Amino acid sequence: MSESDTAGVAADHTEQDVVVAQHVTDGTTVVSLHGEIDLLTAPILSERLDALTACHRPDLVLDLRPVTFIDCAGLGVLCRARNRTLARRGRLRLVTESSVFRVLRVAGLGDVFELHPRLPEPEPGASYG
Repeated sequence: MSESDTAGVAADHTEQDVVVAQHVTDGTTVVSLHGEIDLLTAPILSERLDALTACHRPDLVLDLRPVTFIDCAGLGVLCRARNRTLARRGRLRLVTESSVFRVLRVAGLGDVFELHPRLPEPEPGASYG
């Protein structure tokens, strides 16, 4: 597939292809992702995460448990979000299970991200659901 073909296919993808839901609880933005985070969906996700990390001290949780595949383009998006968050003195947490964790570890990124097996517990009186 040529670069122009890839650009055309990427334009056919929408945010719903990768972002399932987003909500804010106690100042923390929780974004649930699903499906494949790859060359075709990375630009859409990157745009969303850039907007979420543009503020001072962003507090972001990405739920990657329903993600079925992530490639180097997807890892690049996660690294960019991490760097933008840290530059603004914020916090980025990834909620992931074995498949994405394994990719992060193999890529040498297992110790770079704050990883959790489940969503963080909300403050009393709040919920993530």
